[in-house]
Amino acid sequence: MNEPGANLATLKALVEAFNAHDLDLIMSFFAVDAVLEMPRGPDPWGRRHVGAAAIREGLRSRFEGLPDVHYGDDTHYVDGDMGISQWTVTGTTPSGEPIAARGCDFYSFRGGKVVKKDSFWKIVEKA
Repeated sequence: MNEPGANLATLKALVEAFNAHDLDLIMSFFAVDAVLEMPRGPDPWGRRHVGAAAIREGLRSRFEGLPDVHYGDDTHYVDGDMGISQWTVTGTTPSGEPIAARGCDFYSFRGGKVVKKDSFWKIVEKA
């Protein structure tokens, strides 16, 4: 089991890396065999990316879809090798549509690296 304080520091650093749009830094937190499950996709679990190369591509496409994406109002919780980050995601699509939604990520760690990130967003309905 990892030190919970180290996993908590990882979650906080990941938010900073995402907000900096630094793919190299983000990927440094993931194990080579990690799994990323995005909130949208063709399956009940969203879109699943397995392995570092697939995760990098999935995150690259996230930054293209929301070029100014930002995660704010974040809080983080860790219990052993499991962690949760809660945040508000904001950004603007390439077509100019603003996005603002509350969400969370469920993390699993192994040896100080993220082995799974499962991401959820609220579905915001326009009035």
